[in-house]
Amino acid sequence: MTASGTHAGPHAGRDDADDLDVEEALALVRPPKNDRAGRTDQADRADRTGRAGHAPARPAGHEQPHDHHATPWPEARETAARAARRATRRPHVSVALGDALGLVLAAPLEALSDLPSFDTSAMDGWAVAGPGPWRIRDGGVLAGHATPEPLTDGEAVRIATGARVPSGVTAVLRSEHGRTGPQERLHSTSEMSHGQDIRPRGQECRRGDQLLPTGTLVTPAVLGLAAAAGYDTLTVVPRPRAEVLVLGDELLTDGLPHDGLIRDALGPMLAPWLRALGAEVVAVRRLGDDAKALRRAITTSRADLIVTTGGTAAGPVDHVHPTLERIGAELLVDGVAVRPGHPMLLARTKADQHLVGLPGNPLAAVSGLLTLAEPLLRALAAHPVPEPYRMPLREAVQGHAHDTRLVPVVLRGERAVPLRYSGPAMLRGVATADALAVVPPGGAAQGAGLELLDLPWDTAGIGMCFT
Repeated sequence: MTASGTHAGPHAGRDDADDLDVEEALALVRPPKNDRAGRTDQADRADRTGRAGHAPARPAGHEQPHDHHATPWPEARETAARAARRATRRPHVSVALGDALGLVLAAPLEALSDLPSFDTSAMDGWAVAGPGPWRIRDGGVLAGHATPEPLTDGEAVRIATGARVPSGVTAVLRSEHGRTGPQERLHSTSEMSHGQDIRPRGQECRRGDQLLPTGTLVTPAVLGLAAAAGYDTLTVVPRPRAEVLVLGDELLTDGLPHDGLIRDALGPMLAPWLRALGAEVVAVRRLGDDAKALRRAITTSRADLIVTTGGTAAGPVDHVHPTLERIGAELLVDGVAVRPGHPMLLARTKADQHLVGLPGNPLAAVSGLLTLAEPLLRALAAHPVPEPYRMPLREAVQGHAHDTRLVPVVLRGERAVPLRYSGPAMLRGVATADALAVVPPGGAAQGAGLELLDLPWDTAGIGMCFT
């Protein structure tokens, strides 16, 4: 596809091979192996329908350059989420309030005391006892001070918002509803009722009441409630730990591309992206094209999720598949019917650890993040599945003949506007995007409503979001 392909009609007649970059083409010709550890259900079905994992022969003239064993895009996302739910349960942790934002409560939040814990004034004004007019007592009652002296009928005293109400008080008269007359007498200029503008003890909750259930996302408001309820720490589901392994001898970490070398775009991008998805990134390691180093890094990692970049196809230095086979990993997803990003994979390396193999092209890697890493991290962190939403297209979007397409879009009013520069190796489109539109096989016409995947910083800011 071309960078401006989003402006073509939804059923433009183009050969499927035009949509393939080199890495995807290599993935399609990778020979299947009958002894691959942890083969997918798709591979098992392939053995029943054709010899050595190949589909049955097609009539002449019907050949298609397409991997029929690739996992459908919605199924790949569900497989990733299900894999996390089946992983060994990680122990809950207790963290300080300041470290709990974006995590999920692993225990109910129960009131440690009554809220408020004493009768307090809801307004600045006068605490009054009995009917008026009232004799004004010297001094005043301020928030945070010791228990004030009781009032007797006919007395009033100045009181501040949040201050403890003295015993004997029948109401609080707001400042704007009172006037002082001769002999320092206080008069009300409006009707008053018993208990007016007093927050009684336990008005919000009583000690032991459940304030929030297990599974609640810790937002700034939850932190405020927990602090008001007397909590210093919260019991939460721990943040998933992720480690990034950047593969490829051709990558530069600084300077301009030269002599066949290119800048590494994924190393700087993946760590903050994973953090925005709620992960704790424990390391970003650059391994080059070294099979031994890759195996050592995977087998010694203590992360919940290992993310590799590149090496998922069948080139001479693509070591991810062979390494996973050697260590006995269970391959859960091996190729996804999505463009860009077709040669992504998901493997279970240990009972409590998974690996997401991303294609080396930048936008293809983004596709892999949102297809496999995001659902897996969300399930590990016990976040609920977000409600999907759709928005109509302002213009038609070209589709792939067989696969889902993920296309960067910006949101303008009530419409999603497809962006140019959406090729597998391009980041220019997604760098200005609000979301990725999920384009079904065959494309979508102008006005069609498409599901959107929010980018993690678009909905909640860098640092915390599950799309």
